[in-house]
Amino acid sequence: MNSQIALAFAEIEKLIPEYLQIEEDRQISNGNVAVCIIDENGSVHGKMYGNDKPRQRQSYKIAWTKASQVWLTGVKTGEYEKMVFNGIVDENANGIEAPDLIGWQGGQPITLNNGTKLSVGFSGFRGTTDLEIAEKAFLGL
Repeated sequence: MNSQIALAFAEIEKLIPEYLQIEEDRQISNGNVAVCIIDENGSVHGKMYGNDKPRQRQSYKIAWTKASQVWLTGVKTGEYEKMVFNGIVDENANGIEAPDLIGWQGGQPITLNNGTKLSVGFSGFRGTTDLEIAEKAFLGL
């Protein structure tokens, strides 16, 4: 597991410069991004990228919030909130009260080729970009 996560972290590091070329993504954190992964055993793995430690910390806080919400719900962030607010899922059904819902895209369940399920949160770019980077990083693992 650790080697697969290390490979994903390395892939993310390779992808960051590509996404920094997109003005809308660069403006958000200037490459000070973070990923948080919670595995099936509840172990937390994380990595921060960039040079601005306070901004990295903020990105990691959001990434952890996204990952932990996915870990509790099994549903992408953004989609889960829609389920709660449309009455499909009770507000406290998974231990998260409405004020604590993250709402932003960037948290998602990812299943590795061996069937291992991970709850992944990424933060620092636009939500759709956060999702895309994590998907690419774990592709083929």
